[in-house]
Amino acid sequence: MFGIVRQKISAGGSPLLAFGQRIRPAVSAWRGYSSAAKEITVREALNSALDEEMSADPKVFLMGEEVGEYQGAYKISKGLLDKYGPERVLDTPITEAGFTGIGVGAAYHGLKPVIEFMTFNFSMQAIDHIINSAAKSNYMSSGQISVPIVFRGPNGAAAGVGAQHSHCYASWYASCPGLKVLAPYSSEDARGLLKAAIRDPDPVVFLENELLYGETFPVSAEVLDSSFCVPIGKAKIEREGKDVTITAFSKMVGYALKAAEILAKEGISAEVINLRSIRPLDRDTINASVRKTNRLVTVEEGFPQHGVGAEICTSVVEESFGYLDAPVERIAGADVPMPYAANLERLAVPQVEDIVRAAKRACYRSVPMAAAA
Repeated sequence: MFGIVRQKISAGGSPLLAFGQRIRPAVSAWRGYSSAAKEITVREALNSALDEEMSADPKVFLMGEEVGEYQGAYKISKGLLDKYGPERVLDTPITEAGFTGIGVGAAYHGLKPVIEFMTFNFSMQAIDHIINSAAKSNYMSSGQISVPIVFRGPNGAAAGVGAQHSHCYASWYASCPGLKVLAPYSSEDARGLLKAAIRDPDPVVFLENELLYGETFPVSAEVLDSSFCVPIGKAKIEREGKDVTITAFSKMVGYALKAAEILAKEGISAEVINLRSIRPLDRDTINASVRKTNRLVTVEEGFPQHGVGAEICTSVVEESFGYLDAPVERIAGADVPMPYAANLERLAVPQVEDIVRAAKRACYRSVPMAAAA
């Protein structure tokens, strides 16, 4: 890779001419498989997106721990080393600061790195490169330096991995100008948003969820097309409703949909919004929904203080306060480091029943504690 960058600096030519000569035709083996299937896992969606973007653009490459020979810690990069070779699928030592810095430098010189963190908790080792080197360079250079790089990997709680492997970094990175922050839920989200992130000229933080990798979702023929792309900054209404708006992202979207099913049986029609994009945030869709339902419940795995839900609440208060018929309800993780014990871990993460109770409170359908006593 360093030879490629030196070639660009000295010759001024295409930084990956050698790559372009070695690339196979842009026909993904995935297409044959996907045309015969209507359901795919999130893992397959991410793998196909990487494959197709690497096939279409010789400047795209993948770098991280165990992405090559081991085919990814979660098998997201399965088959890519064999197809594209070790110059475009690079195994690295356990040194996030090192390979993230290399990735940012490569982006400075016109390449399109996809940097994989085995967990976003480890991105703390590289946060100086993500924030100071990647996020701020375009502004500080008056638009002269573009940094087309994607930082991706599992984010948030998994199961039984303790506090140092369970942190949700959505609000951390979303607070930084210069970054775009995406959080897919379904296979459609994962495939379309990752393609959009790789094609974007700015640095993108792509927050996946380990527990969603094996989940299967139905997809349309449009989603399976190689040109498919989900626009960054646009939320998706997963379920329409008229009584209460529920916003969520990543794994919590599934919880919100389950809560909506329970609420429907009790006569409460909940509208569920899949945020998809944390920064930029689709404030228009959120506020339009609240103006229709007059109530809001925000759901996230992260800590409550300074969270994504707090930002959504502020947006609604600023733009749609007169439409609210009840206080905004915020559901978030417990304000403690993630416990290791399974029973305590469950208490620290939002559950479906928490969302149901919050929606009932917003609709004034809950039984007051004094009356219950």
